[in-house]
Amino acid sequence: MTERSVNHATFAIERVYPVSPAKVFNAFADPAIKRRWFAEGEGWEVEAFDGEFKVGGHERGSFRFKGGSRIRNETIYQDILPDRRIIIAYSMMVGDARLSSSLATMEFAPEGAGTRLKFTEQGAFLDGHDKVESREQGTSELLDAVGVELARQASPKS
Repeated sequence: MTERSVNHATFAIERVYPVSPAKVFNAFADPAIKRRWFAEGEGWEVEAFDGEFKVGGHERGSFRFKGGSRIRNETIYQDILPDRRIIIAYSMMVGDARLSSSLATMEFAPEGAGTRLKFTEQGAFLDGHDKVESREQGTSELLDAVGVELARQASPKS
């Protein structure tokens, strides 16, 4: 029998984006935009990505990195305050192993001509399959990808 354990941890990451809170919020709310920064990318194969952005709605994704093990994300939207806040509960799995279950809050606040995003995650990391440091790094990379997506949207179409 495998040793069972739970490591509880919290982290917070902030980013400032040079666009309005409505535009940053929309990068999380619009499924097509979110798929680009959250699921797609070099080396990633997206098997499924769907959702319903509303309180009680879900988001489900299934991915592989360079043909590796299947990674799944299952999210339930707990609270949505347009242009101000999103709260989700989500679980991550790799293959048949559940890595974690988390509560995450995204807060969007005006800052100058832009937006300060504060992302806070409270996680239960299970059975040594994942560590808070890895999740924080991955989340930081995703928030960088939001910035790339927002810049792409702002650039003139050629």
